[in-house]
Amino acid sequence: MKSGLRVLGVLGVFALTLPPAASQRPEERELGQALAEAGSSVVDFIRVAESHLAKYPQSARRAELERALARAAIDARDEPRTILYGERVLARDPDDLELLERVAQALLAGESPDQERCRRALDYARRLEEGLRDAGKEPLSSRTGAGKWREELDRSQSRALLLEARATGHLGKPTEGAALARRAYGAYPSVEPAREAARWLAAAGDLDGAVRHLAEAFSIQDARATPADRAAIRVRMGELYRKLKGSEAGLGDLVLEAYDRANALLAERRLRLRQLDPNLQVTNPADFTLSGLDGEKLSLASLRGKVLVLDFWATWCGPCRVQHPLYQQVKRRFKDRPEVVFLSINTDEDRDGVPEFLEENGWDKRVFFDDGLAALLRVSSIPTTILIGKQGQIASRMNGFIPERFVDMLSERIQEALR
Repeated sequence: MKSGLRVLGVLGVFALTLPPAASQRPEERELGQALAEAGSSVVDFIRVAESHLAKYPQSARRAELERALARAAIDARDEPRTILYGERVLARDPDDLELLERVAQALLAGESPDQERCRRALDYARRLEEGLRDAGKEPLSSRTGAGKWREELDRSQSRALLLEARATGHLGKPTEGAALARRAYGAYPSVEPAREAARWLAAAGDLDGAVRHLAEAFSIQDARATPADRAAIRVRMGELYRKLKGSEAGLGDLVLEAYDRANALLAERRLRLRQLDPNLQVTNPADFTLSGLDGEKLSLASLRGKVLVLDFWATWCGPCRVQHPLYQQVKRRFKDRPEVVFLSINTDEDRDGVPEFLEENGWDKRVFFDDGLAALLRVSSIPTTILIGKQGQIASRMNGFIPERFVDMLSERIQEALR
């Protein structure tokens, strides 16, 4: 289903960019009809696009079609076509990070890819690492979900280094390959880079180092590792350890040490990410931390026992401006009730214009940014008002508002939450 949706999106782009039927050239009419017949089938799209390019080798749409073919090949897990069309696209657009990764992966598929493929894969992986390093220079302090973004960036950098390690090892440099795999493990500790480091250390004759990395691969928490993966790691670890020691005596202690190392590394990483983004991995809205306009931090957990009225709005939202004075009326009704807290939560992606907006419109400057709370609460439209009850539960949700009824409706819901 996922791949069908992606290609359907590609076909939609072509349909939108084709001129009106009356002014279409024969090639365009033929392409439009063929794409319509392909529907959402990846296989049929590949067949149609390749047939069209074979018939019209000078097509003005060659670049578009080849990019779409590369994406379709990735979805179809068609490695030869991923390489063929991916490399053509990369020749025109060398900074496409997704294609750099996917093409390098395809080139390195199999147990013993040939030297030329490994050299090309190494070049793409290095370019991928450089592009990700440039992306990492972007300041994160004002980014919503900065911790999650940093985690995904680190995971991507680990995959780039892993591809470099694999290509380098296959090119006959196992010690360098192991060093790159260890860097990949440091960027994002997981099973695959630890296993890759062990592979090339064993190839270089360092069986002790290989066993230690296999112990880390065996003990680290990684949802992507299957039971079969762990079973294979256990077999290989035992095999190398027996070769070193003559038996498996002492292997359990080595695994426990690796477990302690891996967990300390993961704990340090979690702490670092939580310092960057206190909301990382928070699943209960009542435990969220919001950043204020003046840089202050507000932990919603500190307001437990109160009724929270969350007003999600944006500077570009016309209805929010209409609703704002109605909010003020409700706030005046509860001004003597300290157990009711009203929070104005701005959802603008670009926060720079918010202070000026508040000044121009005379709004209260005690405003917080959503910092991912809107996504957690699945706020899909604004204005939206959400009430959180005294025990941290969602007590009410109002998507939009009825102007003539809003003040009374919200007041009644607050009273109900208080009861």
